[in-house]
Amino acid sequence: KGRGRQVIAVCKSADLLLMVLDAAKSHGHRDILTRELESCGIRLNKRPPNVYFKLKKTGGVSVTFMVSLTKVDEKMVHRILHEYKIHHCELLIREDISVDDLIDVIEGNRRYVKCLYVYNKVDVCSIEEVDAIARKEMSIPISCYQKLNLDGLLKRLWEEMALVRVYTKKVGKKPDFEEPVVLTPDRGGIDVGRLCDTVHRDMRKELKYALVWGRSSKHNPQRCGVAHELADEDVVQLVKKKNVITGELRGRFKQTSSAPLRISDREKKAKLKT
Repeated sequence: KGRGRQVIAVCKSADLLLMVLDAAKSHGHRDILTRELESCGIRLNKRPPNVYFKLKKTGGVSVTFMVSLTKVDEKMVHRILHEYKIHHCELLIREDISVDDLIDVIEGNRRYVKCLYVYNKVDVCSIEEVDAIARKEMSIPISCYQKLNLDGLLKRLWEEMALVRVYTKKVGKKPDFEEPVVLTPDRGGIDVGRLCDTVHRDMRKELKYALVWGRSSKHNPQRCGVAHELADEDVVQLVKKKNVITGELRGRFKQTSSAPLRISDREKKAKLKT
């Protein structure tokens, strides 16, 4: 069995797809696989259309064009909305889109994934064919039998996934360079706030500031907030607020005493009458 549903489910949840093709055969296999994935709602090497769409209960259809459209007109937009039985919505188009892009926005279940085309068996091709493959967009030639350009494939994977390794540091101790926290722009972002969410769910609320060493800082160390974007191999020290009461510890009773710390500042009680 081909396990088509399992393969499509993995493709929709992946950050990067590798489509391994045979360089010695025709390039029709690439078009066939691309059409198969697009029919399942996966868009390869595309970005979501810059279109705002919101359904409403009343008010009719409101369509606003911020740019001049060359591939579709207003009449076609209303006709497509009518086909989907949408009679009350707000549509704001900020770029020149096609009919397929508008349908993808209305459906709302499309997945936009990067895809790297890997052409294997380039050892049986001529130099001109290998050069033509290497000049294609999002394509890289390799040879598993001769072990050619495998290091280049690993480097290209790292660049396309844009992984950011962040090392944590405790107060007064050396950084931990053995187990970094891996962040990516496609899954939550690469800022200090995302790092706090990865460490603990309450760390963002308890964070006072963060000390950052690395390429993202203007000087070492730099005091930053949750909106500071991190770079690869940065060292971060998270400083928490003092006397922070989390949601798990909050209750009917006080966690801290309101009495003065010094004995001399305490209120003296009157002597008992005998």
